[in-house]
Amino acid sequence: MAPEREARRVSLPRLLLHLEGAAVLVTAAFVYFRLGLPLWAFLVFLLAPDLSAIGYLFGPRVGSVTYNLAHIIVWPLLVGVAGWALGWPWAAPVALIWLAHIGMDRMVGYGLKYPDHFKQTHFDRV
Repeated sequence: MAPEREARRVSLPRLLLHLEGAAVLVTAAFVYFRLGLPLWAFLVFLLAPDLSAIGYLFGPRVGSVTYNLAHIIVWPLLVGVAGWALGWPWAAPVALIWLAHIGMDRMVGYGLKYPDHFKQTHFDRV
């Protein structure tokens, strides 16, 4: 297959990652709005996890670590579960917006970063 055609080809694992991201985004947004939480907060804070890219000011290794820590699903899940268990009213909105952000990123193809280059992500390897 010609290299230019190969570059445009989307593998099944990559497609599944995009679909999974869309499912996370839609589910998190659905639960958020079903709880009657405010649209303004969702819109204002949806891009907040991208502030973690500030780590790139200290180099690609630090940047990839800070970015990846803010873009893995485990943290918003832990915030949500801890908030539910401990009665923190702010935890559900934070966790749901954070999950929606991660889902949105995955849906459009932004993945976890490698320290080599900001644009090199786990999507490049599937």
